[in-house]
Amino acid sequence: MTKKQVVTPRWGWALTGSGHFFTESLEMIRTLGHCDLFVSKAAAEVVRMYKHDLNLPDTIRIFKDTTASAAPVGGFYYNVYHTLVVAPATSNTVAKAVYGISDNLATNVFAQAGKCRVPTIVFACDTAPELETRAPKGMVMVYPRRIDLENTDKLKTFEATQVVESLAALQEAVERRKRELAEQA
Repeated sequence: MTKKQVVTPRWGWALTGSGHFFTESLEMIRTLGHCDLFVSKAAAEVVRMYKHDLNLPDTIRIFKDTTASAAPVGGFYYNVYHTLVVAPATSNTVAKAVYGISDNLATNVFAQAGKCRVPTIVFACDTAPELETRAPKGMVMVYPRRIDLENTDKLKTFEATQVVESLAALQEAVERRKRELAEQA
């Protein structure tokens, strides 16, 4: 299969500018098969800072945040996607999603998925009063603000949106969605 042979419907996955489980998210993306990866400008910076590569299977297309109107989101209108995953999702992305701001590729795909009733899984990074996370030079402690925690809770109330708070929960949600899709086929 070449990149030009696009199987639909397919997974959509938005990467944001968080290093929190970024490597593990890339590993999970590699297992999905047919997927479109939406890379925000901040995610592209993380790829460079953390010295990652986006060497992905040919069945995965990569869309980078290069247009003012986030043109790649059009596929949501035409049933190209059965599922959107936003992982890892920064507190900035979560806040924008909660308040309806769609000013970058990640927040635009989230908004369009919601408008088109595409089931969405969001792996929010700031979910506990304190947590250990990966920075470019190693592990660090972070202390999410009350507003970050409140926004994560608000996002949990969105229709067709599942918010997960750990890597294990993300893996479980993706596997559950795979089973649902297999049952529908």
